[in-house]
Amino acid sequence: MPYASRKFGVAIKYNTARKLMPSNDADGNIPTDNLEDHSIFRRPVRTYVIRAGRMTENEKRSYEELHHVWCIPFEHRTLNFTDIFNNTNPVTMEIGFGMGHATAQIAQDNPNMNYIGSEVHVPGVGRLLGEIKKRQLKNLYLIEYDALEILETMIPDNSLAGFHIFFPDPWPKKKHHKRRLLQRPRTDLLVSKLSPGGYIYFATDWEEYALSALEELSCTEGIHNKYEKFAPHQEWRPRTKFEQKGLDAGREIFELVFVKDEE
Repeated sequence: MPYASRKFGVAIKYNTARKLMPSNDADGNIPTDNLEDHSIFRRPVRTYVIRAGRMTENEKRSYEELHHVWCIPFEHRTLNFTDIFNNTNPVTMEIGFGMGHATAQIAQDNPNMNYIGSEVHVPGVGRLLGEIKKRQLKNLYLIEYDALEILETMIPDNSLAGFHIFFPDPWPKKKHHKRRLLQRPRTDLLVSKLSPGGYIYFATDWEEYALSALEELSCTEGIHNKYEKFAPHQEWRPRTKFEQKGLDAGREIFELVFVKDEE
């Protein structure tokens, strides 16, 4: 059943909010002191930034024509996967699918699996929507919103077969490490959404982030490392253009696969 998208209004007009809002610090965060009168403006730490990017004409066309068909609107409600996909096949969620090449290929290669992809980068959403139409995929839906909020409000506990987290922003500066996705308590949230035997599959070309993710996942309760340390490349995962460019430049790719304990 196609899901119609909808736009959400803002409760406070922008100009009014600007007059009331305290000044941001150097990192773009609202200061935490003297916020009793400004608590409505507190923002959670984001694991992403929305970077400017031009859309091609094809991406624009796909976004405008297909968004209401293959994008699930963000809402404060729990999703029913059976209603969405019209079957009871296992569901895997990809967090941050980028331009969506690997996402579309994996969905096409696994027609008996269902996939939900989250992304905030509009050109990537447009590109993947075009791929869904081109490949005639029936097992892939998108949500254009913050993945953590999607998980907290829309994804049932113990419902997912897996998470794909491929080349997320490594946030290399130490002051930005708090924005990394794979750290507790965010990893605890991921685990709570996995069904027993479900997996978290992570790939990065940033060694320090890989080591940090290994440590954070290893101390997260309820999951275990499928391998002794880093995982070998999973042959079913297509190489992305970004990844191949890194390999050609001699950069190493680090992969982790953690599995939720059986009850």
